[in-house]
This record gives sequence, structure tokens and C-alpha cells, in this order.
Amino acid sequence: MGDHVSCVIRNVTLPGGRVADLTLGGGRVLHAGASGRADEVIDAAGLVCIPAAVDMHTHLRGGSQRHKEDWRSGTTSALFGGVTVVVDQPNTVPPLTTPGVFAARVREAEEEAICAFGINGGVVPGADLAGLWRAGALAFGEIFAGPSSYGAAVPPDTLRDAFMVLQHFGALATVHAEDPLPGAPVDLHDHDRLRPALTEAQAVGAVCDLLPRGGRVHFCHMSTAAAVDAACGTVEVTPHHLFLSWERFDRGDTTARVNPPIRTERERKELWSRWGRIDVVASDHAPHTSEEKGVPFSDAPSGIPGVETMLPLLMAEVFSGRITLRSVIEKTSYNPARILRIPKAGFEPGDRADFALYPEETVAIDPDALHTKSRWTPFEGMAAAFPEIVVMGGRCAAEGGEILSCRGRWIPGKGYIP
Repeated sequence: MGDHVSCVIRNVTLPGGRVADLTLGGGRVLHAGASGRADEVIDAAGLVCIPAAVDMHTHLRGGSQRHKEDWRSGTTSALFGGVTVVVDQPNTVPPLTTPGVFAARVREAEEEAICAFGINGGVVPGADLAGLWRAGALAFGEIFAGPSSYGAAVPPDTLRDAFMVLQHFGALATVHAEDPLPGAPVDLHDHDRLRPALTEAQAVGAVCDLLPRGGRVHFCHMSTAAAVDAACGTVEVTPHHLFLSWERFDRGDTTARVNPPIRTERERKELWSRWGRIDVVASDHAPHTSEEKGVPFSDAPSGIPGVETMLPLLMAEVFSGRITLRSVIEKTSYNPARILRIPKAGFEPGDRADFALYPEETVAIDPDALHTKSRWTPFEGMAAAFPEIVVMGGRCAAEGGEILSCRGRWIPGKGYIP
């Protein structure tokens, strides 16, 4: 084969049903079939082995917000959830709108991250889009077509001009599409009322009207079936919109406050009915401390930690027979890699050698067992299947609740000029 063999995963059940050994080396799959000697051998018998996830929507905080999350804690949480690539959003403090600030963010991540990462560039009036593209922005956004935490709405003329520039680069624009009504919400029901399903769908349509022919747009965290139906680009949903409805909580429960808001149980089920149209499931991991959430609802920040629970929640649905394993692989691994134009993880020679191995059993989600700095989760008590082993770059990165020796690497965008 030529390449040094770093690891063999034995007894892997491939998507077609064949059982084979995966030979890994140089961070890639070298061979699927009979195997020889290797530095490391992992037995996948009795486990479900899938390509590890790419979470293309995370907020890893850091910097002046390290008390909420830092790159070490956030990427540790990702690995324990079966995620080996995270994409950080640019609405940081300060926002990532110049090459200098962007480069500082990359340096911070390189010092602390333990899984692979990309970083998006910010789109606001005056942002240096060309400079950010050359600095290595993987994509642009989430671009706020409606206001949210740490992000003001981008005016339509700015958005139109940005779309033209990004089209010239061939860059991806990722958009947060909402059009909130005025007012401060007093509870979950009121939050849903002030950020209604109708105006979300209308905002999606307005964004599509601004997109030039040939432009690439990805819609973040769509919370309604109507918004999914209105989309002209690729579609992302989150576990909190798939699994949670505000009727399941006390109305004043701030842990479920997020933008777009969680919807009614009826709307949640309608969103599931669009499973075939949904391209990506991403976490929108947006951690806050318990103290920050423990204030009156109208003052509480929006955001939910979710990078560690995203894939385990979906795998529990697979094991219950409600969705297919193939669809989960597509929406959490293959499609995000394709949309971002990065090498995909998979079972074929040349694929990135990142895998998550799951026992076919579920447990109740316990916030104390998670690795984010947010010691709370709105998914507490829900059924989830967590990976027993995570392989990254052709080597075992996590096993039996322990992180092994591993280090993150930066994945720059196509415009990167060193």
C-alpha cells in the first residue's frame, strides 16, 4: 500500500451489509477488506461504526467569553459526541470581520482545540470579505438576516452586495433568516409569538430574492416546515427544533430559550415530516452558564449547548427504528463535508479516517456527564446513544470516557493564501 498503517478497525459492518476490516494510515482510509498488522487495532464487533460528524454550526466562545466555553472544553464535548470537525461562527467578541481578528481566532483555536475545526468569516457593513477569504474563512456567516444574540440584522443592501462578492469567490453564505416582531418575550410561548413561523418563512423568501444566479446559500437552524419549503439553498435543522417543543417546559424555563425559538408540538412534528428535504443536522452549540440563564426570561440570553448530544439523540432514533442510519450519516457527515467542500469521512479508500463507534443501547442524558462548561441541557433525561470509541485522523482519539493524545487541526477555506 505504501502508506504506514496506523490503525485497523476490525469487523466493521459497511453500509451495504458486508463485514470488513478498515485499514487506516496517513489520516485516510487505505483499504476496506482483509487487513494486516497495524500500530493499533480496534474491534468493532457489536458496535455500529459510522463516519464521524461534521458540525457545521457551533459557537465555541473563547476569548472574553471563556467562562461560557473555550476551545478545549467545546472540542472535548464534540469528540465525546462523535464529532471530529466543528465549524465556528463569527459572531464572537470581537466579531470576525477583519483578517487580523480572524487570524487571532485561528491561533487561539490551534493552541487549544483537540478536534479539527474551520472558522467562518463575518458579514456586516464594512467587513473585509476579500481579506477574510484570503485569511482562510471556510464559509461566511451565520449572516444575521434577523437579529439574535451577539448579532444585529444585516441590512438587505449589505446582504445583496455580500452575496455578489461571495459568488465571485465561489464562497458559501450561511444565513440566519428571521424577522422578529418588536417586544421582549416574557416566556417561551411569547418568544414563539414574537419570532413567528410565518415571518421566518417570509425572511427565507426575502433572502432568496437577494441571491444572485449561481450564488451559494445555506440556511441555518430552520425551525418550521414552511421555512424549509421556502428555502432556495441547502437546509439545516437542529436537534432542539426536532426534539423539543415549548409545551414540554414550564413557560418561564430559560434553558429552552433559543433563536429561532422552539415551536409547538404540532410544528415540531411538521418539521420531522420534512426529513427528506433536510440536508444537514447541526447543533448550533451556543453555551451559556447556569447563572446567565438563571435570570428572568426577558433578560436571559438565547442559546443551547448541543454539540455532544446531537449525534447521540439521532442514533437513539436510529436504534428505535424511526429514522435510517444512512440518513443520519448523510445529514451529519457526508452532506456537511460536501457543502463545505472539505474531504469527507467514509469507508472508501482515500476518505478521511474519522469514525464514531456506538453500542446499540441508549442511556438517559445526564448534564453532569457532559463535557461542555454549561452544566445544563434541555435534553436532560432524553434517550441517547453515546459513542464508545472515536477515531480521528486514523487513530483512536477517545475511548471508554477518556480522551487520548490528540490535537486539533485547522481546515482553511479554498481562498486561503498562506
